[in-house]
Amino acid sequence: MLIPIKQNQISKLIPSVGTGGQFKYTLGDPRKVLQKLIISSIGGVLNLLLFISQSSTQTENLWLLLCVIFFLYIIWGPILESSRKNIKYKNSKFFSLFDGYVSDIYKTERIESSREQSNRQGRLELIEKKRTWLVIELEDEDGYLDKISFPMENKHSRIRVGSNIRCIISSNYRSFEREIYLTDAWLPDENIWIGEYPYLLRPAFEEICYIYLK
Repeated sequence: MLIPIKQNQISKLIPSVGTGGQFKYTLGDPRKVLQKLIISSIGGVLNLLLFISQSSTQTENLWLLLCVIFFLYIIWGPILESSRKNIKYKNSKFFSLFDGYVSDIYKTERIESSREQSNRQGRLELIEKKRTWLVIELEDEDGYLDKISFPMENKHSRIRVGSNIRCIISSNYRSFEREIYLTDAWLPDENIWIGEYPYLLRPAFEEICYIYLK
């Protein structure tokens, strides 16, 4: 079942500025955090050195500003990235609340990273780090909608075919027959949230579900 949602309600469900959960997602794993720290540190130090070497007051202020910006990259970078994702999603023309069920569940392996390493014979081997992802297919009384994939955790073993599932879908077509985009989803019976990126403000979404689907 699709229930139309107005734009002002979407603004309450998906903030323009990234939330804590969205910040955590865009910050990334420890490897990505380290990369961001390196970029932040190198950029900050270079601009600090340029600031120290300048004699012009106006130029000093510019390099000092750039120095601060680079040192704070680890903070404002993920906030900016999550805000851009939110705004891009909200640029769709039409939104609906989807109330359906899980029609199929299956697992898949995804490569998260790869590197070359020498074996005992001195030959280079490609070492791949894989992670199990769960894929959930969604349907309602009108048939198949789409699927949601996300990294699998222990709690997801409680999800069953037939479980009720709810999320927001968007499209630039009023019929929602093509080019649809899903947010993260809520399974109310198991009280589990699933999805790769946490678009929704969860208490607000649960409240809207209660209002429309009670």
